[in-house]
Amino acid sequence: MTTPQHPQPKQKKSGFLSNLLINVVLPAVILSRFSGEDALGPVWAVVIALAFPLLFGLWELKQSGKVNFFSVLGIVSVLLTGGISLLQLPPSYIAVKEALIPGLIGLIVLISQYTAFPFVKKLLINPDLLDTDKLYQALAAKHNSALFEQKMARAGYLVAAAFFLSAVLNYVLAKAIVVSAPGTSAYAEELGRMTWLSYPVITLPVMVMLMAAIIYMFRQIGKLTGCSLEDFILQ
Repeated sequence: MTTPQHPQPKQKKSGFLSNLLINVVLPAVILSRFSGEDALGPVWAVVIALAFPLLFGLWELKQSGKVNFFSVLGIVSVLLTGGISLLQLPPSYIAVKEALIPGLIGLIVLISQYTAFPFVKKLLINPDLLDTDKLYQALAAKHNSALFEQKMARAGYLVAAAFFLSAVLNYVLAKAIVVSAPGTSAYAEELGRMTWLSYPVITLPVMVMLMAAIIYMFRQIGKLTGCSLEDFILQ
């Protein structure tokens, strides 16, 4: 007699609000409000503020059960910020670091365009989301397979451009705000201010570009197949 197999429950992914709270709000509040000598002090404020996104990133890696490239980059980014701060390197290093991560992602997206596995194609034409076999059959029936790949390439360039824009905006913002020497309360407060401003100044414009790429690609699916997107979404 065989024992019935029960499907393993899917790991719950952290939501947007929890990401925002742990990666932005808590670090910014600690750096802005508790970095004075009468509170945590500049060094411990940086250590505790960065511990939140670092531990959260490690927890997410453990929950997912696999190594996620972007999670690893996020952890590396936090460690670099902590290293620059604790080693008291010139504040210009923060600007370079802030531009490095999104710039590296943009470069990876761009290079992947010239490989057999474009990053954007893997992101948007996801077999966990879409019935890819049905999609490619519909494209072939309309003789639009090659044209679909061309449209996908355009979306990939737009996504790469979004990350390059993020790199430039990150550098300019960090260069303008983080000017004090590491190890001081002013430096910690500037890190907090930069964290607060990164969402409206950087994240929102980049998200608009990323959403534009997604909407563009989903519209192309409808045009090139003659079907609605809902016809390919897995239930």
